[in-house]
Amino acid sequence: MRIAVIGAGYVGLVSGACFSDFGFEVVIVDKDKSRIARLEAGKIPIYEPGLEDLVARNRDAGRLSFTASLPAAMKRADAVFIAVGTPTRRGDGFADLTYVYAAADEIARCLAGPCVVVCKSTVPIGTNREVLRRIKAIRPDAAVDVASNPEFLREGSAIEDFKRPDRVVVGAESEQARAVMQSLYRPLSLNETPILFTGLETAELIKYAANAFLATKITFINEVADLCERVGANVQEVARGIGLDRRIGPKFLHAGPGYGGSCFPKDTLALVSTARSAGAPIRIVEAVVDVNEARKRAMAERVLAALDGDLSGKTVAVLGLTFKPNTDDMREAPSLVIVPALQAAGARIRAHDPEGMAEAAKLLDDVEWCDGPYHAAEGSDAIVVITEWDAYRALDVVRLKRLMKGDAFFDLRNIYKTAEMADRGFRHFGIGIGQPGIAEKVAEPLKSVAV
Repeated sequence: MRIAVIGAGYVGLVSGACFSDFGFEVVIVDKDKSRIARLEAGKIPIYEPGLEDLVARNRDAGRLSFTASLPAAMKRADAVFIAVGTPTRRGDGFADLTYVYAAADEIARCLAGPCVVVCKSTVPIGTNREVLRRIKAIRPDAAVDVASNPEFLREGSAIEDFKRPDRVVVGAESEQARAVMQSLYRPLSLNETPILFTGLETAELIKYAANAFLATKITFINEVADLCERVGANVQEVARGIGLDRRIGPKFLHAGPGYGGSCFPKDTLALVSTARSAGAPIRIVEAVVDVNEARKRAMAERVLAALDGDLSGKTVAVLGLTFKPNTDDMREAPSLVIVPALQAAGARIRAHDPEGMAEAAKLLDDVEWCDGPYHAAEGSDAIVVITEWDAYRALDVVRLKRLMKGDAFFDLRNIYKTAEMADRGFRHFGIGIGQPGIAEKVAEPLKSVAV
């Protein structure tokens, strides 16, 4: 089978490379000619572990190629995947479908034979039907079917997620679309991967519902973390205690500075907007969105409070800028809120990130970019760990303390233990870790309660 993929971004590039590794002939098309030129030269425009080798191996085998010409990409194509961006539309929170519909219109003009158009982009309910309507309006004679095939790729482990997924979701309502999609994902049958066939609207909603639920878990444990700090509990132990319940599970129960990235922020907003428009508002997700935005600001406020409410003339070392480790993606990263807030309070920022500094430099001003965590720590009054890169998990804290001017260590990912850091001269501020003595203060009013 021959596959055309429209969009050489994160989803399109990873999906196309993985399909080619299954043995299919894949052509990835993108209007950005400079991006195509870089890909043809073997230069990967995003950081994703293993992707560079995967692309090179399949290009050398002749299964993967790149072009800026959609007609060329669609020659003899059995399936055309739409993998373009669906950013949040300004003003109302809905997904902006401009690129999806532009791709559908171009596909219609390039159709040369029977084809299944597959929407891999995250799109609101009803989008796939509109894609088919638009294609048929331009080419009423076309032998075309549509399928919804939402992606569930985690940045940093996308190749593993594609090849060994928890499930594959396919919205398809014709035998031809089902047959083509079944053939495309047959290589996963060796792993006994569940392939869930549904209607178009159901597949579209599964993606949004899944991301909203995961975002809710993150937000829930973050609020529990705030409570832990007030009552003297430990959020890591609370998370383990509830995560051992198989109905809940341990994943996405790690307290931190709030979620970011390319999916959760825009998808929760899109689901909220869709639900309101349909007259069935989802209050839980609305609260998740509000709480998550407030949390990012609260992280900067706790740094300010611990440093006596004044950062004028103080230097803060920031470790980790991307929204998560193993990616260079800065979209909606907590650092984009935390760093400017610290600067507005008067702080001078020295920062390091193993992969994200080039992207961060496009979005953050007046930052001194450093060669490593120890370079960033030099002369700093405080260190703030925002992203839990492996490179920060075993730092020589004695060396850090010697390089610093101050002693405040804000561990927004709970990498280190408070007692151990105190032994090395730090004031350690974790997330959801109650301070000694707080429990007694909380319990004091209970003494007067009759039993």
